[in-house]
Amino acid sequence: MVPASLKFSSLVLTAALFLSGCELPYYWQAAQGQWQILKQRQPITELLQSGNLPESQRLKLETAMAARQFAVEQLQLKNNDSYLRYVELDREYVVWNVFATPDLSMDSKTWCYPIAGCVSYRGYFNKQDAVEYAATLSAKGFDTYVGGVDAYSTLGWFEDAILSTFMKRDATALSALLFHELAHQTLYVKGDTVFNESYASSVERILLEMWLQDQPQKWQQYLQSKHRHSAFLELVLSNREQRQALFQSDLSEEEKREGKQNLIVQLENDYEQFEQHWHGFQGYRRWMQSGLNNAQLSTVATYYDLVPGFLALYEQSQHNLGTFIQRCRELAKLDPEQRKQKLIQLENGGLYSN
Repeated sequence: MVPASLKFSSLVLTAALFLSGCELPYYWQAAQGQWQILKQRQPITELLQSGNLPESQRLKLETAMAARQFAVEQLQLKNNDSYLRYVELDREYVVWNVFATPDLSMDSKTWCYPIAGCVSYRGYFNKQDAVEYAATLSAKGFDTYVGGVDAYSTLGWFEDAILSTFMKRDATALSALLFHELAHQTLYVKGDTVFNESYASSVERILLEMWLQDQPQKWQQYLQSKHRHSAFLELVLSNREQRQALFQSDLSEEEKREGKQNLIVQLENDYEQFEQHWHGFQGYRRWMQSGLNNAQLSTVATYYDLVPGFLALYEQSQHNLGTFIQRCRELAKLDPEQRKQKLIQLENGGLYSN
């Protein structure tokens, strides 16, 4: 097997050949950030055998190892060393993503990368770098938002590690995260975030239900958290749609900016009612206190719209995960609009056909 450090260096150098000079500093920080993670990895089996871990950390790592093995077997991943190592980071998040939109538009700025394709964010391993880049965009008139990310996948290019940023999750959420990230290794369509995230979220849900089949209370708690999250997304997306209609109207720019501020206040008021409805749940309060500009709302995209279609396809696959994944790969060969329409038809009761 080629050492990860050599694979990573080769990948970065290859990508650099196709980049302009102004892009090289960005890719260099990405290379350095990834390399720091790779070189800090520690085998989890050795950590567990050392007896030096706090009890809570030991239990979570044991859960993670069991969940990882379950996913590898169910997804039939071969020669996979992902999530067998642990990295202790000295920060709250592993990366910070920068998002940007015009101040009177909900159209996100996009960036294109050699592997991931075009996406609506730009990631940095150092928070200050992200803040400084966001400031340059703000100076050009963009709404900007910097959001921390506690997990990401290299899509199987490298042997991803379990990061200390994962460990704030409970055992169920930690298992769900691993199922989601490993799902990306089985299927990833360059440039189609909605398809990719809906697929991985569907696999996450399928595997987690199997994983928790003897723990129905935890499964119900997971479903409730998903329901609550969907309700929050609907709240934010409704406000986003109202902004879009406002920006596309014939009002003057001054009137649009005034309407935008009114919609921000409306979203804050709606969220107070949301918390009351969910018995004082405050899991989104920190996010809500970050300004609520257009760029921030752009992070709450409809990434999971296709989940019902994927779950319907799983039902039609007779709950056979291998058949389901193969059919998803067949869908991935279609053009974006075709596969989207196929999944919508499945959601509405249509039958799968290749």
